[in-house]
Amino acid sequence: MNELNQLHPSSLWSIFANICAIPHPSKHEQKISAWIQQWAADLGIECKEDEVGNLFLKKPATAGMENRKGVILQAHMDMVPQKNSGTDHDFLTDPIRPYIDGEWVTADGTTLGADNGIGLASAMAVLASDDVVHGPLEVLVTIDEEAGMSGAFGLKPGWLDGEILINTDSEQEGEVYMGCAGGVDATATYMLETEAVPQDWESFNISISGLKGGHSGVDIHLGRGNANKLLVRFLLQASKQFAIQLTELNGGSLRNAIPREANASFVVAKQHIEALTTAFNDYLAQIKQNLHAVEPDLSMMLIQPEEFDLMWSRACQSNILASLNGAPNGVLRMSDDIEGVVETSINMGVLRCKGPKFVALNLIRSLHDDGRIETEEMIESVYSLAGAKVEFSGAYPGWKPSTDSQIMNLVRETYQDNFDKTPEIMVIHAGLECGLFKTEYPHLDMVSIGPTIKFPHSPDEKVEVKTVGEYWQLLTAVLANIPEA
Repeated sequence: MNELNQLHPSSLWSIFANICAIPHPSKHEQKISAWIQQWAADLGIECKEDEVGNLFLKKPATAGMENRKGVILQAHMDMVPQKNSGTDHDFLTDPIRPYIDGEWVTADGTTLGADNGIGLASAMAVLASDDVVHGPLEVLVTIDEEAGMSGAFGLKPGWLDGEILINTDSEQEGEVYMGCAGGVDATATYMLETEAVPQDWESFNISISGLKGGHSGVDIHLGRGNANKLLVRFLLQASKQFAIQLTELNGGSLRNAIPREANASFVVAKQHIEALTTAFNDYLAQIKQNLHAVEPDLSMMLIQPEEFDLMWSRACQSNILASLNGAPNGVLRMSDDIEGVVETSINMGVLRCKGPKFVALNLIRSLHDDGRIETEEMIESVYSLAGAKVEFSGAYPGWKPSTDSQIMNLVRETYQDNFDKTPEIMVIHAGLECGLFKTEYPHLDMVSIGPTIKFPHSPDEKVEVKTVGEYWQLLTAVLANIPEA
């Protein structure tokens, strides 16, 4: 981590190194929250915590800037905990191990947490600085953004005073975000029916790994393989040709990450083992050919594990596999209004056996409520036909673009002045918290900016060093140019 302190701006990178050293996966932000509060106390910065765990830090305007509009810098304190299968790491106790890889900073075998650790570090660096010019300044640090947005949902009126909110959670330098998708979790729960395994059947385990995964919003259009869908397709094909019956099926780890790995255990009649092995090799060759450009490291293994006593009934297995195979996944519609932006998508993020139940967790995203509702109805139809109970939860609104936004126009002009080029004004197909902030603070004028972060929500996550400096230059210049109240 010491090498990060040599990067520019040093204050931001030093704080980010400290953030990496403190475990802070979603739902487990107590350590990072306590550190931020102690850090603020040491610097004499006002800091308070609300009942859900969000932090509010406040700093007076620098001399001569007292009459400017109040600005809120916003970041979230949690990170997505993803690691490679061969990486020994406990996200509840172990620090992230960042290192410089050429022009990028990445982590050793895990997600880096630049999403949104760089944004959090930038807000804290502004608070700590005696050189950054700004008007009345607040920093809002929310909890649980990546796993439910409970911090943003729990935000109450009366805590924030500012008129302008700058969200630091976007991930492409040179792009200014003025809107985002809303979303909802869709959970399908099946009751498993089991029966005894015949004595002359053999046990097998099949796994798929080596996929890139990534963010289920910003990476969903890249055509990457979904481990859950790829494995289900093979299992469905095999179940139609051979006497095989499942005992377990699990895949993915988070509903907002494209699943990189999945595995299943099953039993098969001995007379079908040779043909099954041939079918397995043929399927692997086929999908590697289909996905070679986007998934060069795709791997599948077929091994014989311990023996099983119970297997899924044939009818139960048929219903589950057919519905999972038929359920939509990926991009459903591109926006008609904004070129190159996904309008509606769905990610089959997690498959889990939980005792007598089997659960499929999907995340639906859409720029429009009707697109989300249409996808909910589609998903419910597919899963319900197979006898699953379908529930929707955690719905959050999108952030509707405002073309007359004063802060958006200021950021665009400031970017042009600083870098002699015009930034792209974008809407992101991901769930920023801005839409929820509008619920209790409808007057807020909002924009989202950030450095270039590639492959968030996966162990390949990395942040481009030079764009962190450019992002800092833009952020500080915008703060200095905030108009009078």
